[in-house]
Amino acid sequence: MKDLRKFYINGEWVDPVSAEEMDVINPANERKIATITLGSPEDVNRAVAAANAAFVTYSQLDKGERLALLEKFLAIYNERYEEMAQAITAEMGAPISMSREAQADCGAGHLQGFIDAARTQEDRVMLYNGDILVREPIGVCGLITPWNWPMNQVALKVVPALASGCTCVLKPSEFTPLSAALYAEMLDEAGFPAGVFNLVNGDGPTAGATLSRHADIQMISFTGSTRAGIAISKDAADSVKRVTLELGGKSPNLVFADCGDDLESRVRASVAECFFNTGQSCDAPTRMLVERSCYDQVLEIAEQAGREQAVGDPTQEGDHIGPLVSHIQFERVQGHIERAIDGGVRVLCGGAGKPEGWETGYFVKPTIFADVRNDQPIAREEVFGPVLAIIPFDSEDEAIQIANDTPYGLAAYIQTGDVDRAERVAAKLRAGAVHVNGGGMEYGTPFGGYKQSGNGREGGMLGLDDYQEVKTLHFG
Repeated sequence: MKDLRKFYINGEWVDPVSAEEMDVINPANERKIATITLGSPEDVNRAVAAANAAFVTYSQLDKGERLALLEKFLAIYNERYEEMAQAITAEMGAPISMSREAQADCGAGHLQGFIDAARTQEDRVMLYNGDILVREPIGVCGLITPWNWPMNQVALKVVPALASGCTCVLKPSEFTPLSAALYAEMLDEAGFPAGVFNLVNGDGPTAGATLSRHADIQMISFTGSTRAGIAISKDAADSVKRVTLELGGKSPNLVFADCGDDLESRVRASVAECFFNTGQSCDAPTRMLVERSCYDQVLEIAEQAGREQAVGDPTQEGDHIGPLVSHIQFERVQGHIERAIDGGVRVLCGGAGKPEGWETGYFVKPTIFADVRNDQPIAREEVFGPVLAIIPFDSEDEAIQIANDTPYGLAAYIQTGDVDRAERVAAKLRAGAVHVNGGGMEYGTPFGGYKQSGNGREGGMLGLDDYQEVKTLHFG
């Protein structure tokens, strides 16, 4: 069992000030796999002080030298790739095939994407009016990441900070500290100067809030719930620091009858996308909006796909889904399912309780609700589990109205055989990303949402911008 009680501060694994500890539980078997220390304000202050001191020199490092460090880091990451995949499977229950192909892959993919973006970005630009624009690192960054895509979110925050010349303090989710500690080991091995990257474990109300309020931090980047994002924004307001947020979603998936012969494949793929990562993705297509003329057919296809969705041991290879991350998340998802059933929503498949044969672990039944109204809680609240709500519509305009009738705006999905319709509908959807007929997002493309899904963008050139200040020079 790995000892994660220490924090990585100023280039060393140091003993914490805090004595408060928390067990890390494998969600598939409910066994303890590690113990972490929950950092105190004093621990955070030590890390911020180290980052603040390191910024003086690291911010002046030539971009070529920073990129060389990142390239060395990428080589180390690829060498230890399997370790990362295994760590993520152990700590949050991602099936090992998915962990290798998606979860761990994010660490390498985003790293390469930011290296390419930094090479392309001009640090000094002559404006059309003769003035000069200069991009500079914003300063010390506080980075707070979630448990559902641990390496995806760590890479989307740490890498642009380091590429831009910033220094940082990372507070990963207390539920997924193994992958973050491994990431710190790799950065150390790559040779980044002491204090440039620091890691402190802890919870949101203590360690997270201390980062958000800290006067020596110039930027906070947070991924998580909208509720927590609002609290962080308020904490950061007193020091007027920059805040970027990647928050919740209730993404609509508009299925049109003109899919024709592709209807079955598009619906099956949509169900699989909703259940991917056991539904623990902020941009999951959890509201399926279906044109009335093909509604009954879609229900038949979706029900069959839902009943065929396998649930299994995350250490085994395959396309099954694993458990939810924790008992807390299990109870939340069960609550959403039970309230929908109690409210009379029709269950197409799944329902409350654990799947047969999986009494140990935080496993849930893949669940699909039919005949849902968009004003019902199951259509409005982010469940964060393998739960799909299917809603009928009669016209294109009604579909767009239902899709946009949400406080969120992270992603949207369209299934159609008409390219013109896809373009027309996409232009009217209030979402940061629109996926047409299963189209995926590439590394280097900015990710983020409208409305209560957050502020700012992560990934690629726009992801670098959030970690930079702009200065203008004016010569007489």
